[in-house]
Amino acid sequence: MRRWLLILLVLVAGGGVAYFGLVRGYWSSGAPSAPRAAAPAIPVSASKVERADIPIELTGLGTVQALNSVLVKSRVDGQIVKINFSEGKDVHAGDVLVEIDPAPYEAALTQAQANKLKDQALLENARLDLDRATRLAKTGATSTQQLDTAKSLVAQLEASVKSDQATIDSAQVQVNYSHIRAPIDGRAGTRLVDAGNIVRAADLTGVVTINQVHPIFVVFSLPADSLPQIRAKLKNGDVNVTAQDSNGRDLAAGKLSVIDNAINATTGTINYKAIFDNAEEVLWPGQFVNVRVQIEILRNVIAVPVTAVQYGPDGPYAFIVGADRKVQKRSIKTGVVNKTTAVIADGLQPGDLVVTDGQYRIEAGSIVEVLTKTAESPG
Repeated sequence: MRRWLLILLVLVAGGGVAYFGLVRGYWSSGAPSAPRAAAPAIPVSASKVERADIPIELTGLGTVQALNSVLVKSRVDGQIVKINFSEGKDVHAGDVLVEIDPAPYEAALTQAQANKLKDQALLENARLDLDRATRLAKTGATSTQQLDTAKSLVAQLEASVKSDQATIDSAQVQVNYSHIRAPIDGRAGTRLVDAGNIVRAADLTGVVTINQVHPIFVVFSLPADSLPQIRAKLKNGDVNVTAQDSNGRDLAAGKLSVIDNAINATTGTINYKAIFDNAEEVLWPGQFVNVRVQIEILRNVIAVPVTAVQYGPDGPYAFIVGADRKVQKRSIKTGVVNKTTAVIADGLQPGDLVVTDGQYRIEAGSIVEVLTKTAESPG
């Protein structure tokens, strides 16, 4: 009896387990499951691949230099009686900048003129004596010695008159130097001496510095291996040079004008000069600028922003956004790459949409949301 009771309990327990297993299986397999939430799209920036003309440029750091710079100095000693220029204003060649007391030099000029008049009078008298001596010598009324003496005196006085004229010219130069004139057109700096001061020809400080600011030079250096490229470009025409400020904003466009005659062996660079019209005076002597030298222009090439190019173990690649917003990782080959633009030799076609920012958040197959589509051409 006890055996049958034990068998009955085992059967009841097994039936309960089977029942609950069936019920649980029904709810787990037969009942509809709740929909799984889709992964959110990853925000990225992207740009459309286009064909464009890309300039090939060399870059360097330059210093603006006046086309001509003159430290105006006095060429005579004396007291400044008048200053005729305004600091920081334009002056023109020949303008009287400073007047030095001319009285001592005018007095010396007057004395030289008087000496000439005296010697001219003596010369006229000596010529008359020579004429009389010549006529008397023909009749034998005077000796040959007296005739020679008369000729010698005339020659001596003629030399004295020429010397007097040289003295006059020298004195006139000194008078002229008492008016200090601008030797070039340019911009006057701050004056280095005030009216009333004594200046001397031996002074080193000068009176004022004049800088010619239009046109103007920019002096810059590039690696020595730039020389063959630039010389080859010069054979085909002008080499365009652009000056930029520290923020990369274009200031002025000019032309290469000078290649230095030697490479600096210490730095391995060579110096160049570019000339700029500078009509708007955006360039100023002593200013530091960034310089871009255009070597050539690649026409109608496939180009993308340089930030679109990524680098991995297998080489450069880019992320392409498909019409379904799914990202594809594609290997590419690059050509010329500069600070802003990369020329693509293979792997991309015009119209492809490449990710330019946010690549670190995505991988092949990611769904993205494009925040920015750059319509402008690269470069």
